[in-house]
Amino acid sequence: MSTLAGTTGRRRIYLMRHGHVDYFSAEVVRTRDTRMVTLTERGRLEAQAAGRAFAAVTFDRAICSGLPRTRETAQLVLEQIPGAPDLEIEPAFVELYGGSANAKSRQELVATMSFHFEKAAEPGATMLEGGESFAAAQERAVHAVRGLLRAPAWRQILIVAHEGINRLILSWACRAGLTAAGAFEQDTGCINVLDFDMVPSEGGAPGPEIARAIVKAINLTPYNYLKHGMNLTSLEAIFARDDASADSAAT
Repeated sequence: MSTLAGTTGRRRIYLMRHGHVDYFSAEVVRTRDTRMVTLTERGRLEAQAAGRAFAAVTFDRAICSGLPRTRETAQLVLEQIPGAPDLEIEPAFVELYGGSANAKSRQELVATMSFHFEKAAEPGATMLEGGESFAAAQERAVHAVRGLLRAPAWRQILIVAHEGINRLILSWACRAGLTAAGAFEQDTGCINVLDFDMVPSEGGAPGPEIARAIVKAINLTPYNYLKHGMNLTSLEAIFARDDASADSAAT
């Protein structure tokens, strides 16, 4: 129940990132299409750990971006929850469309991508050269979140999305615009908890409006709550040179 005077209720969004993937797998190298990448065994274990953590949670709706890695993560979570809702697709939560990095190594690519996240609030900033602007990506994702919050008949929703888009939603939720996008680490398979107090809309606008957003938890990893040994950033772990070095980030 809401504790903010004048509000009509409190709604919760569990915002997840998909499990671990390998953007340098043989299939991705062959097709040159990272959008179709699927979870690794490590990623499936991460999603199953999240499912166990969610076992007692009642979701009214469950949504993913529609890309295979978010769909697979969400399905692995939901299959462990009795009476889970059917999975819905919302393309507005798809990952930022990246441009060209012209990086000569994985380490250089990680550094370049991290630099772009740090500069997300600068006018016209894009995800790598020629990529989608951070402002446009945040606008589409936040528009979708607002639409969900105006929709009737739910209290808790699961959204499975991506590192970049999650960073932008979190930066908006803490009223930082785009300036905090570079600060919100999103490990693979992580869970964020966002509460929203709602008030009746004015002037004939559809549905209730947000009175305030409350960030309850960020980057929880049920497969390793204390993040012991997880000294790599998410980008460093994803682009690790081999499976052994990547796995060492989650032991």
